[in-house]
Amino acid sequence: MLKNIKKYRAPYLFILPFFILFFLFQLIPTIWTFYISFTEWKGIGDPVWCGTDNYQKILIDNLFWESLVNTVVYWITGMVLILVLAVIIASLLNSSSLNHKSFFKTVTFLPNICAAIAMGLIFRMLFDENTGLINEFLGMFGVGSVGWLTDTRYSKIPVILLNVWRNTPWFTMIVLSGLLNISTDYYEAATVDGAGKLKQFFYITLPLLRNILFFCSITITVDSWKLFNESYILPGPGASNTSLFQYMYESGFNVFNMGYASAIGVVLIIILGILSAVQFVARRKQGEL
Repeated sequence: MLKNIKKYRAPYLFILPFFILFFLFQLIPTIWTFYISFTEWKGIGDPVWCGTDNYQKILIDNLFWESLVNTVVYWITGMVLILVLAVIIASLLNSSSLNHKSFFKTVTFLPNICAAIAMGLIFRMLFDENTGLINEFLGMFGVGSVGWLTDTRYSKIPVILLNVWRNTPWFTMIVLSGLLNISTDYYEAATVDGAGKLKQFFYITLPLLRNILFFCSITITVDSWKLFNESYILPGPGASNTSLFQYMYESGFNVFNMGYASAIGVVLIIILGILSAVQFVARRKQGEL
């Protein structure tokens, strides 16, 4: 063992900073979170052991369950809309008939580099019930004023649209990289066999993008379950827009109930672990992993 360490000393030194940072800023905080979740702690003083009280509170906490449902909605809508739009936009950017590709790629990626809070404020103005541009536009077609952020029936729509608008460009670039790696020989052979563009898309493009789309689905899942900025800057009535990650933050830093916030964090870790495991198992059964 020592001989191997001496032999590969340089490679070990190169990867050492990662493990140090992982140990200090991920592993230790995660272990600490698990411990704090079994205590009552206000952020100062010594934590007081309370057993499973925080987890029992979760079971009867309506705000927790409402936040959980909201997060599931954000996750499912984000997964579907982002992947569909990313594939469509990437296919258009990869089209041989498109001119000025560099310009369109730059324009496509711009939403991803905009500050989330700034764009949230802009979306809040756009969806304002009284002076918002969206309602002004709908009024041109005889549609009455819609309470986008004051009516529980519509309050999630601005959050979903902001989430999709900001994240689609990033996954578009990932899908585009996958498209660029698909050999044109497949399409030429399909064209010779008489397959049209639509058949080529469903029988060549999508199958060869499976691994890319699987990676995107895992990433979208993680991002959706830690969604915070969008729901925080676009609040709806009560907790109608609150995400689980936001509720964890508010429990910890607004109410200063660090023990309960840690318990929510543990539940969030477990949910993400289960969802990721299910996706990997489903992918393995398809023989792709």
